Amino acid sequence: MTEQYSVTAKVYKTADNGDWSIEDMFGYFKKHGAMRVSDLHLKVGVQPTFRVDGNLMKLRGELVTKETAEKLIFPLLGERQLAEFRAKNNVDTSYHFGDLQFRINVFVDNEGPAAAIRALGMDIPKLEDVGFPNDVYKDIVNLQNGLVLLTGITGAGKSTTIASFIDRICEKKACRIISLEDPIEYIIKQKNSVISQREVGRDVPSFVDGLKAMLREDPDIVFVGEMRDAETIAMTLMAAETGHLVFSTLHTRDVTGTITRVLDYFPSHRQDEVRNQLSLGLAYVICQKLIPKKDGTGRLICMEILNNNYAVANLIRNGKIEQLYSQLQTKTKNVPTEKMITFEHHLARLVKTGKIELLEAKKWVNDYQCFIDAMNTMTM
Repeated sequence: MTEQYSVTAKVYKTADNGDWSIEDMFGYFKKHGAMRVSDLHLKVGVQPTFRVDGNLMKLRGELVTKETAEKLIFPLLGERQLAEFRAKNNVDTSYHFGDLQFRINVFVDNEGPAAAIRALGMDIPKLEDVGFPNDVYKDIVNLQNGLVLLTGITGAGKSTTIASFIDRICEKKACRIISLEDPIEYIIKQKNSVISQREVGRDVPSFVDGLKAMLREDPDIVFVGEMRDAETIAMTLMAAETGHLVFSTLHTRDVTGTITRVLDYFPSHRQDEVRNQLSLGLAYVICQKLIPKKDGTGRLICMEILNNNYAVANLIRNGKIEQLYSQLQTKTKNVPTEKMITFEHHLARLVKTGKIELLEAKKWVNDYQCFIDAMNTMTM
């Protein structure tokens, strides 16, 4: 923390609760839980704004000034991060408060400094409590190699699900785990496995540099925080092909979009090669969204799951990506080579079991007609 700024300085005047520091604002996350209060947005000209159950809620109080924004945000940055922010007008960092870890992006807009602050509970949920529609997570934990992709929009809980996988593997197996994260979100405890968590920008210059080094560090399991470019994707696929179990994330809304996005990172003359790599190295794609609960007590996960069995691998290899959805619809049996589900089918199940409202579900569907068909044909 820089000397001239303090996380305990009460610099923001609320309407009902006196003056608050940035740590007082973090206390709001702690009071209501990170599963309900997911984000805090600080911006000049607006009251501090929390995201509660997916909706924005402004604090009752004065508008944030440039001076107040600096006094709230800059205490969260070390000297190096503050220097980077002043040089580039953007910096990523993390902050630990009580039993919460915060992922923070600080940036500049036309009115001054701003911050997007994401809360992550330090207590990693058990895989059984994540919200899988079937027990496919048991098969994934037992994998020896392959690429497991967790995808979804920002704030869909991808990092939480991966942390649950890695924590369970740490508990169950004696293996070497290395992660590359930007920034580190969940601190995973050493159990039976040995885990090293490396932060991009602090411990390693980039994902690519970290991956190059990682392959000489004898890992069994690799977590690449995000596949951001063609070189990172190519090296991640190579790690999966060479006998490692690899977890990574992408920002895509469904399974077919995930495969297409990976291919789109590469020029046309390389796509045959990448399709072949994917068909051989991919193990699972799990695309998820967080949907508000019917009872208003938070959000729950809805998933689409692709298992790269022989038929799926053949479709990917031959570029028939549009036919993957039919595999998701039909290969749903509780056997290791299937356990697939469409997002629409899982969404319909959550509606049928009274966990989410029908009108809310309709806001989140990818394919409206498939959702209606699932609602009409599903029996509980």
